[in-house]
Amino acid sequence: MKNAIIVHGMPGKEEYYSPEFPSASNFHWIPWLQKQLIIKDIKTDTPEMPYAYSPDYPIWKTEFERFGITPETILVGHSCGGGFIVRWLSENKNTQVGKVVLVAPWIDPEGKLDTGFFNFNIDPNVASRTRELVIFNSNDDAHDIQKSVSKLKSVIKNVKYIEFDKYGHFCQSDLGTDAFPELLEEILK
Repeated sequence: MKNAIIVHGMPGKEEYYSPEFPSASNFHWIPWLQKQLIIKDIKTDTPEMPYAYSPDYPIWKTEFERFGITPETILVGHSCGGGFIVRWLSENKNTQVGKVVLVAPWIDPEGKLDTGFFNFNIDPNVASRTRELVIFNSNDDAHDIQKSVSKLKSVIKNVKYIEFDKYGHFCQSDLGTDAFPELLEEILK
């Protein structure tokens, strides 16, 4: 059975604990995308990563691996979630997956996290174990994201790159909507 896993990014601590904001796995375009994939008969999970404001790789890995990951599994990661997917795929060299889309992937190029979350070597052949690996980037996203994307593009062989004009960090406030049809279209190609 074809399935998808969407991994959210790293919210701020204030946002994480605020009742004013949805949980990270239910924010921005994630619920919209989940519903669109379900409509296409693709079982879609959006794990809520514990204490996402201070990511801990072993905890995220355990949560992520609770879901069935097969050669047909579609993986989508936003920001820190995209960086997490790159690490997970880099460290699981015997795993084949379906399409992978990294939306504004972040791998902490400036070493701001002290959790060791991104202490890993990017496997240059990671795309060879996917049906296709795609990076979405916006030309007006933050400097850290641009550096992350640049590093991923320079290290990973055969990555497909799609640049958007003024989509910010692909958050609801940047897009002006919770819909993200360009992402859905790319996943379904």
